[in-house]
Amino acid sequence: MKNFEDRLDVLREQARKEGVAPGRGVDVAGGPIPVQPGYYGEGVVRPPVWTWEISAYFFIGGCGGMAAVIGASALVFGLPEVTRAAMWIAFVAAILSPILLIADLGRPLLFLNMLRVFKYQSPMSVGSWIVSLYGINAGPAALLVELWQRHLLTGFLGTLVAVLAVLFVIGTAFWGMFLATYTGVLISVSAIPAWFLHRVLLPIHFGTAGLGSAAGLLELLGYRLAPLYALSVMAAVIETILWIVLELRKHGAADRALHEGKSGSMIRVAEFLTGPLALILRAVGVVPASALSFLLGALLSRFGWMEAGRVSARDPEAVFASQR
Repeated sequence: MKNFEDRLDVLREQARKEGVAPGRGVDVAGGPIPVQPGYYGEGVVRPPVWTWEISAYFFIGGCGGMAAVIGASALVFGLPEVTRAAMWIAFVAAILSPILLIADLGRPLLFLNMLRVFKYQSPMSVGSWIVSLYGINAGPAALLVELWQRHLLTGFLGTLVAVLAVLFVIGTAFWGMFLATYTGVLISVSAIPAWFLHRVLLPIHFGTAGLGSAAGLLELLGYRLAPLYALSVMAAVIETILWIVLELRKHGAADRALHEGKSGSMIRVAEFLTGPLALILRAVGVVPASALSFLLGALLSRFGWMEAGRVSARDPEAVFASQR
């Protein structure tokens, strides 16, 4: 500590004489940063207070949102049975998502208050509207597609149902695409180092994980089709690449929560399940196991990133190092 104080005295004297003190100063990593947070026991950055419901919402919303995208694509390529199953998955996600959000908030009124105004600068406000608009479209889409596919109505009413079904499927897919990716944006715009430093990777990762989860779930429901197989392989390949990028682009103390301890282990296991293991299982022809591996990895990944955020926010050295 004496050498550190002497260095400060030299810098002060140099700044007084020359008006500037050149050099980078003291590196935070390994420097005189307290092991425990200061400021009356409070951390430099507040850790997220979200409960497990939010991690589950990230997973379910991602899966449901991308299921709607797959359903709309299947409609274009003449696979109505896939569209029907995908819309029901989207509908279930539309029901569970607000339930999980409200469970975390504690009171339904708090969620409704988010919808009183629209703040495009606030990811929370934008996210609340995305969830709501997704749900408004998903329910009618599932019902109308069911009526349409079962041919329960004919003539003018049948044509009207078909047109409305297509419109609501497109609407669900549009908002579902945002639902699957905005959660990655939501956490990456925070001041938490482990999240902010990977703000480009997170939306891609969350969207890809949602896509692979939706395709895998449809396969587990019995839809063994080449397009779904191709989507699952593509998602697993992208997840493998993202894992490699995450391992290569380390930021030292700033994002060590992603590579060390419980949170680091959770993320590594999750990426292995969604990436290499899913590909290996498909290569040997065990499609159900591959789909299940991807689903489990995607779920674990959401909890892993949330835990990494908590650890990173409580680490003052990580917070200061990320400012470099």
